[in-house]
Formats: sequence, structure tokens, C-alpha cells
Amino acid sequence: MKKSIFIIYIILSFSNIFAHESHYKNINKIEMDVLRNEKVIGYSNYYFEHNEDIMTVENNTKFVVEILGLKVFSIDSKSKEIYQKDKLISFESKTLQNDKKKFVKLNYDEKKNTFIINGSSYVGKANADNIIGNWWNSKILGTKTQISPLSGSIKKQSVKLTGKDEIEFNGKKIKLMQFKLKSTEDLPDDKKLDFDIWLDPNEGIIFKVKYNRLGSWEYRLKNYQ
Repeated sequence: MKKSIFIIYIILSFSNIFAHESHYKNINKIEMDVLRNEKVIGYSNYYFEHNEDIMTVENNTKFVVEILGLKVFSIDSKSKEIYQKDKLISFESKTLQNDKKKFVKLNYDEKKNTFIINGSSYVGKANADNIIGNWWNSKILGTKTQISPLSGSIKKQSVKLTGKDEIEFNGKKIKLMQFKLKSTEDLPDDKKLDFDIWLDPNEGIIFKVKYNRLGSWEYRLKNYQ
């Protein structure tokens, strides 16, 4: 009986998760700390602007990894996503990763219902069902492919529900669903997707993302309003 109730809960939760506008139309800001080996090393913050049927999401991500006082890895990235009636119509980002420039410029071709991408790792077309791989957007859990927000490359993925969790956030107990997001194609280890993701299905907010790559990494929700 409990298993049946949980399955019904999952189905209802998924239908809510992907009702994109209902979650984000009242959101102004999502702030996330970036941690490595349990130490805060930076941030990834999203700012939302709503104007009738247009939603603009701007992201600032910045962190630095230092070992023995030497900088070994760093990201400094800015991006802007524009949605019209819940449809992505443009995305642009500029990133400095370890002093190497990366970029993406994406536009939606309405006549052909496709994305046109000019990125540092990919130039060409992409299916309009793709999702930009940013951690504010819970729709990333319902797609088979995502577009890198840093370079424009397209990556195939699978998402599996792995369990439930409960955390305390701002004095409240919140029930979360936990997912595993992984690559479904053969890629170099440093390019593979392999994330554990914790989501509040009622609010559609991603509370935590964890992965391992030269240490334990975490994007952890700090605040949203």
C-alpha cells in the first residue's frame, strides 16, 4: 500500500515539476553556495526578471580552488536566458575557466522549431527539446539531452529517481526527492555527467547537487525568494 502511494506521489510530483512557469513566476532570486570537500569556495546565483510573458534569468557563477596557496582550478561565468511563454528563445554566456575563454550564443528558430548554437565546443543546430544545463531549472530532470551552459556542447543523459530525503531549511522540515543524473554516451571522465540531485517537488527548487571530480563537490541552496 505504501509503495502504491509513493508511486502516485511520484507521478503527481513529476507533473508539478515540469509545470515550469507555475514554479518560477514568483521567484526573484536563487542563491547557491559552491563547496569543495565541504568548504565554501564560491557561489552560483540566479536572478529572475518577469515582464508579462517574458522571463529573463541571469546567472553569476564564480569559484576558485586553491591547493597550498596555488590556484589549480577556477570558473568565472555570466549568462542570460530569455523565455517567452515558457519557451527558451535565447541564451548567451561568457566563461573564463582556468584562464581559457568559453562561450555560448543560442537562438531559437521559430519557423524550424530548432535551436541555432554558436559555442566554443559546438556550432550547429539542436533539438528544441534541449534544456540548458543550469541548476535553477528542474526541467533538467525531465530531458534526455542538455546543452552545456559553458560551451554549447550537447550531452545525452538519463535520470533515475533514487529515493526520498528530508532536510531542515530556514527552520522548516522539507521533503525532497533524490535523483541520479548520468551520461548515456561514452565520454572522457572529465566530460561525463554524474550528479546526485535533491529536489523539492512542491516548489520545483533544486536544493542540492553533488558530484565527485578531483574532490567532493556540492552546489547547495543558500536562499531563494
